[in-house]
Amino acid sequence: MPVKAAPVTRETLNVEVTAVGTLRADETVIIRPEIAGRVTAIHFKEGQTVNAGDPLITLDQDEYKAQLAGSAAQAGLEASSYQRLQDLQRKNLASQQHLDETKAKLDAARAAQELNRVRLDKTVIRAPFAGTVGLRSVSPGAYVKPGDDIANLESLGSMKLDFRVPETYLARLAVGQSLAVRVDAWPDQSFEGSIYAIDPALDEQTRTVLLRARLPNKGNKLRPGLFARVSLILERRENALVAPEQAIVPLGQTPFVYLVVDGKAVATPVKLGLRRPGLVEILDGLQAGDQVVTDGQLKIRDGAAVALPPPATPPTGPPPAQKG
Repeated sequence: MPVKAAPVTRETLNVEVTAVGTLRADETVIIRPEIAGRVTAIHFKEGQTVNAGDPLITLDQDEYKAQLAGSAAQAGLEASSYQRLQDLQRKNLASQQHLDETKAKLDAARAAQELNRVRLDKTVIRAPFAGTVGLRSVSPGAYVKPGDDIANLESLGSMKLDFRVPETYLARLAVGQSLAVRVDAWPDQSFEGSIYAIDPALDEQTRTVLLRARLPNKGNKLRPGLFARVSLILERRENALVAPEQAIVPLGQTPFVYLVVDGKAVATPVKLGLRRPGLVEILDGLQAGDQVVTDGQLKIRDGAAVALPPPATPPTGPPPAQKG
């Protein structure tokens, strides 16, 4: 009986779990002022890449400069008073209590001067890290209060991925495991990454564990908020024995294949493992190189004589001459 057969081979198989998740920027922050003031300058363009420490917004500084000058003058006055009392105290013309009170006033004046210096520094809002600035919410001349939104800053050099898997996989999860991600924006491309953090607490409602991975973002193709389909590799099986899926013949609880031995079909029970598109892992029953019937199983039985198609041979000799 003519049949088709294919060899049993060895391949690397991955034990995977699939999930869905959300991409996040490696670092993200909304730029907000800590003090009130009028916007006098905007130093960035929307969508611009900035470095850590680059100025983004400058607020009106006149009031804070005046406050700093006043506190500096007061600190100088207190320093002079303290110096005079020190000279008098050496001559026993001033009490220690008076000297201590003057020293306390000097410390308070210097603290007020430092406070005003800090407030003046806060009139220039700088980028806390390198990243891309989003769309701004203010214009030059606008008055802003502490906590008002100015713009978002996103670090896109690498991306974070948050996703959940069922609690049944908890014992098999580990930091460093590899994963592959696909997004609808780039359907033909897969992005590789690895887990770097596992939430110690499980969600009581869904009984799932939250994982966080990091993915390199070459070309800034990935963006925060993208929906991601995740394939997490739990285990990698090297040199796994695999056979074509169409060779498996189900028979109750014990599947089998027809093994071609000396021109005859031998029904051989097999133990199956992982399944992949077109392939199935063979845990027991076959060896690498065995020929198994992939087409024609319904026409044969155990011990039946079978004939395999001859191997295709490439044509030899010169190509035929074309007419014309």
